[in-house]
Amino acid sequence: MLWSMGAKTKPLSLTKVAQTRSAVERVRQTERPTEIQLFVRASGRCEFAGCNEFLLEHHLTLTPGNFAQQAHIVAFSRRGPRANAKLPAAYINSLSNLMLLCPGCHKLIDDNPRLYTVARLKEDKAAHEDRIHHLTGISSNLKTTIVQLKARIAGRTVSMPFSQIAKAVEPRYPIDRKGIVIDLTGINANGADFIAVAREEIVRKIGQLSAAGLDTDEPRHLSVFAMGPIPLLMCLGRELSDKVESDVFQRHRDTEKWTWKTSDAAAEYVLKAIRLGTEQTSVALCLSLSGKIHAEALPTAIDERFTVYELTLGNKQPNPAFLNSRADLTGFRMAYQKALRTIGSQHSGVSELHLFPAIPAPVAVLCGRELLPKIDPKLLVYDADKATDGFTLVLTVN
Repeated sequence: MLWSMGAKTKPLSLTKVAQTRSAVERVRQTERPTEIQLFVRASGRCEFAGCNEFLLEHHLTLTPGNFAQQAHIVAFSRRGPRANAKLPAAYINSLSNLMLLCPGCHKLIDDNPRLYTVARLKEDKAAHEDRIHHLTGISSNLKTTIVQLKARIAGRTVSMPFSQIAKAVEPRYPIDRKGIVIDLTGINANGADFIAVAREEIVRKIGQLSAAGLDTDEPRHLSVFAMGPIPLLMCLGRELSDKVESDVFQRHRDTEKWTWKTSDAAAEYVLKAIRLGTEQTSVALCLSLSGKIHAEALPTAIDERFTVYELTLGNKQPNPAFLNSRADLTGFRMAYQKALRTIGSQHSGVSELHLFPAIPAPVAVLCGRELLPKIDPKLLVYDADKATDGFTLVLTVN
């Protein structure tokens, strides 16, 4: 026999105690269909905003298991966090009042109920479940292979977090987390030696895409995230060519993220001859987009023989932040193709085009990708040389 405390209490049988405990547990427990719906809607991940931890395997050992906790937004106990005695009992264990959480996030929200209010937690739950619903609704033909090129710029390497990449490629989604990574940061060379070794690595890595079956009839797609020297980005674009559908992404200076912005007014591009030369087949093209390239700043080898063209912005001054939207990049692609065809028609027999770029990374990739080797002249690509405050011929793209 068990006795409850107090002078006038009656003894409680073990059966009665068990029944009382069982009744309390029934208040805590959710029905099996509700539990299944919660796991499915959350996709087995923590629903606390920004966490997203997968809860069906141990985060360190990757051992399979159920490490999730079903948390009440409004507490089941009248003394619990965010409790509301006026709500009916049936609501407490309903799907709309439950969140799937990892143990750490569960403790955090229950220890800080004033910060993590009912309204805030409902927003987290809705946002997470809406995202899962959207992502699981994407058909398989929206898969994309991530291609990353990393190189030091002024001694630093730009970070490319996978979370930002996944957000940028929506509504597509990456085939895997790794993709193809062209890491040039470990090349122990400088100047022309660095360019030569880096170019070989680009060719080798892009060759792996073909080896993986990208030249088959099966639809494929690439999402390109690249930061590095402009000439090498042109090499990357040339190796990608137009065999596979590709999207190229921009890292925005203000947000430091890769998702394309929306813009009411897309960039406009104009091509003009800024100097006429004496030789029909001597031609240079300045891409004055991120900054202005003046004809007088060109190397002495680009002399009076050369006709110099400029492709620049028509509705704004050249600046590093002009490229904001997909429409801006699409507009450049069309203007660049037109410029190459115009030069080809105006300068019959031209086999080389001396290219001086002041452009963002995605534009550089397109400069190589949109080149038609049987129609367009090969590109002699120059790079700005801070040591001489001029331009140096770096490589040829054809």
